[in-house]
Amino acid sequence: MKYPDQPAVDAVYTPNQLSGAQPNPFLEAMPEMLSKEALFRRLACSPPPPDAAQLKPSDRRRGLNALSSVFFPLDYMAVVYSTLFCAMESTYTASATIDSIRRVHAIHQGDGAALAQLPVATSTDSGSILGVPGIGKSSTIRRCLRQIPQVIRHSQYGDSKLYCNQVTWLMVECPGDCSVKTLALNIIEAIDRAIGSSYSDLNQRVARLPSASVLATRVKILCLTHHVGLIVIDEIQNAILTASRNKQSKALIKFLVELSNEACTSIYYVGTPSAEDLFLSQEHLKRRTRGLRLLPMRPDGIYRHFLHELWPYQYTPERAHFTDALVNLVYDLSGGIPAYIVKIFCEAQVQALQAGAERLDDKLIRKAVETFNIVVPKTYAKGTYLSDFSVCDTDEDAETDTEADTAEALEPEPVRRLYAVPRGRPKAKRDEHDILTLVAAGQDPETAAAALEQAGLLEVFRSA
Repeated sequence: MKYPDQPAVDAVYTPNQLSGAQPNPFLEAMPEMLSKEALFRRLACSPPPPDAAQLKPSDRRRGLNALSSVFFPLDYMAVVYSTLFCAMESTYTASATIDSIRRVHAIHQGDGAALAQLPVATSTDSGSILGVPGIGKSSTIRRCLRQIPQVIRHSQYGDSKLYCNQVTWLMVECPGDCSVKTLALNIIEAIDRAIGSSYSDLNQRVARLPSASVLATRVKILCLTHHVGLIVIDEIQNAILTASRNKQSKALIKFLVELSNEACTSIYYVGTPSAEDLFLSQEHLKRRTRGLRLLPMRPDGIYRHFLHELWPYQYTPERAHFTDALVNLVYDLSGGIPAYIVKIFCEAQVQALQAGAERLDDKLIRKAVETFNIVVPKTYAKGTYLSDFSVCDTDEDAETDTEADTAEALEPEPVRRLYAVPRGRPKAKRDEHDILTLVAAGQDPETAAAALEQAGLLEVFRSA
């Protein structure tokens, strides 16, 4: 490994093919991209399963808290990791050191003409990761980002002194009020947490907060000063909720677009499918918000593997068998959403312990769903099921061959949710002379009527 597993490291420079002939300390200081196998080793969290027979009754309920730390990597997480990693590299590929210095000066002076004359960064990456609530978007992104040192300290590059902190990524929440001020303050505070600075304290030393435009300018300067590679805006659907009330989302989006253009920082939006309405409402956002659209797991081997890994964490006196009936029931009640699966599995055990039951069964699982009022949507927006990702672990650092990685932000289409057990009554087999069968076969009305009459199923009254 190039760097130890720490949030802040001292820069180690290695040749990077993306930098070309021009020296680029920020690109050369980036860590190597992890392979799928290495990434999964670092993401996985599987505490030892309990020996329920040896547990005291008083420890069983408390032991269920361990389920909150269990994390099983899935293939789509490798796609998320590589997407975010490449977004950071695109920032450092697009911006040279000298250009960054010039941009800081132009923004600080408010010199739009000088800023316009600087080389345009065309390769910074912007995109989005939207998904059904509960599939683990935010937790996956945070875990993937933590595999990359957040701060790289530079002191000397070659024969030249280079004193600066390179902030590779920031993750902030879209404010509920959709305010540029609030988002700008969130970004400034995120920088403070990363490098231990006190920029946010400057805002508290004055009688009132600076204007939104002043804070926006300050954020751009800080992003350039500290070479921020990627900003992840979580809960972007908040902008939709606010926009429906007071139409403030345009100012927020304008600020983020300017931040990407002027500070040469990649930006990724994370949220629920409802954010698609915002992206499609503004033409300039469509190309900037391409990315992943995530749906739950299918009732297939991926889902069964996920539940099989979770199954040993049973704290009831006896362990329930891993049967098709229970596996299918959990899927139909959870919709294949990982957070719901874990919640149902945990609460069913709580119900069992409270009722004095020996093991899990279908009634306890249904009771858990009723307790939390879990209702899974019948349709989803267009996207890719978590089960459909396929990532090869190669020496080329986990190149992905899934179409989801390049999916465009198109008009959402309703996708019916899947069930492990087919819904409704089986389709009835119709007689060959049934009128619906005849019509479906494409026969004209006269031929269909003649066939029915011949079969004695149609009575014809002819006038005299």
